Amino acid sequence: MTFINELEKKAASAGKTIVLCEGEDKRVVEAASKIVKNGIAKIILLGTEEEVKSVAPDVDLSGVKLVDPSTDPNADKYAEILFKAREGKINKKTGAPEYADVAAAKAYILKDRTMYGALILKADDADGFVSGACHSTANTLRPGLQVIKTAPGIKTVSSSFIMVAPEIGNKYVPEGIALFADCAINIEPSAEELCDIAIATADTAKKIAGIEPRVAMLSFSTKGSGNDDKYLKSVPKMQQAVELAKTAAPDLVLDGEFQFDAAVAPEVGELKAPGSKVAGHANVFVFPNINAGNIGYKICQRMGGWMAIGPICQGFAKPLNDLSRGCSVEDIVATVAVTALQA
Repeated sequence: MTFINELEKKAASAGKTIVLCEGEDKRVVEAASKIVKNGIAKIILLGTEEEVKSVAPDVDLSGVKLVDPSTDPNADKYAEILFKAREGKINKKTGAPEYADVAAAKAYILKDRTMYGALILKADDADGFVSGACHSTANTLRPGLQVIKTAPGIKTVSSSFIMVAPEIGNKYVPEGIALFADCAINIEPSAEELCDIAIATADTAKKIAGIEPRVAMLSFSTKGSGNDDKYLKSVPKMQQAVELAKTAAPDLVLDGEFQFDAAVAPEVGELKAPGSKVAGHANVFVFPNINAGNIGYKICQRMGGWMAIGPICQGFAKPLNDLSRGCSVEDIVATVAVTALQA
């Protein structure tokens, strides 16, 4: 059984309901049908019958709950939730309250299905939320930050990708599973944020991917071999993040800073970082910033043939996940399975 099959089987056992916000996207409609047919999760799909039929006329949506916000009897309830969640918040552009009253909140959510989906989740009418096939990460995550908010004790919301090796495998990652972070949310994370990202991603690796995490904090430098003090000071930042993470999670197998080859190739790791438990054997990779992470995962996906599941959001009070706008139907199905397991 492949990793994806195992993931879907576990999700099916969980019996969760996931809201998909983009019924106007053919891939999302096809994924919704497949998810329900395979028993992976129950699906609430936001959209109208006309939209769904226009983008995917031949797709069977038997068992999928299609919700049109404009006719949904729960719309008033969701508007009330949004108004209370944002009461007292001021629109920075206008200087006026974000929502003058519940009616204003309702008018807004009838135009913004991403927010509508987040409110379904907030109201406990679904167990998880997935969007982003045709919306930016910012538009997908904004409702999460505004109404779902972070889990207790969490300072940093972050993301990771579960990277699944092609069928031929990979000699450097024998499990065939690796995690990359943060490739989607934090632009230029501080050392403290990188510490949080490393710990959260290790938790995702263990609980969702089912692997024992060996975390490499990545850089163009290995153990002080390079520096960029005149520019970004990214090397000391990663070194500080390593120390912070080791203090915060002393039982976590984590080390760095490493160049990628030193992190993943045993012969290079032994040469550049002798004695490290992580060097040459890492399966969780934390990048210094979003440039490196986003470019890195897409190279791995497009040129290496790895499947990228995610971005999987970490730190929200409820499971809320983003999709890449370049996602496939299979990516959406896998992300829904992950979301069900987070619930």
